[in-house]
Amino acid sequence: MRIQDQTVLITGATRGIGRALTEQLTGLGASVIAVGRDPELLAGLHSERVTPYAVDLADPGAVDTFADEVTWRHPGLSVVINNAAVQVHADLLADDPPVRPELRREIAVNLDAVVAICAGLLPHLRQQPSAAVVNITTGLAVAPKRTAPVYCATKAGVRTFTRAIRYQCEQSAPHIRIAEAMMPLVDTDMTRGRGSGKISASTAAAAVIEGVRRGSPEIYIGKARLLPTLMRVSPSLGYRMLRNG
Repeated sequence: MRIQDQTVLITGATRGIGRALTEQLTGLGASVIAVGRDPELLAGLHSERVTPYAVDLADPGAVDTFADEVTWRHPGLSVVINNAAVQVHADLLADDPPVRPELRREIAVNLDAVVAICAGLLPHLRQQPSAAVVNITTGLAVAPKRTAPVYCATKAGVRTFTRAIRYQCEQSAPHIRIAEAMMPLVDTDMTRGRGSGKISASTAAAAVIEGVRRGSPEIYIGKARLLPTLMRVSPSLGYRMLRNG
């Protein structure tokens, strides 16, 4: 797929990987529909090639309204990158466990919004001569860590959902490429203060864009490239390595 002149929707566009994707894609000649929750940060992205939208992805009604309206505002929309995510460290057995609304918000942003955006936009993408959907996951979708069970579950859900809609598109709309981009540990606000050996958000974004260009159905980035082989050879080792990640 040629990136130049494409119109690309990116969720979580104001920070981390999403911001790096926005900057790199516009630099390559694409136009970006930048979705975020913070109007001030979105205002900083506004340019000739970036159109910002403030949408609370934890609000199903707001997501549905956005998905219904964005295609007539941007009829050339051809690429969707579901990047936004939140992570709650949740010890469900702690004396002071996380409140359930916080966990439900995590599910809404990480999984429900991805499903709703894909369901809302795939009929439009079907009308484009060439189109792509990229859903961002993580190695934790395959081997979860102890401290963020809901985050890991939502990413596993996105992984499975992505594969299933890829099957549908292969059968009914093969010109729509459906890809999963699996991240290693990336240096973002989400990972601040923990972990080592992180890659930069710009490196992660560049790998996603290259995967879109190639039409890759599975984009394994950085150390995540090792995970499929590791889980085939020794699943127990993979689980142990990421358990306390």
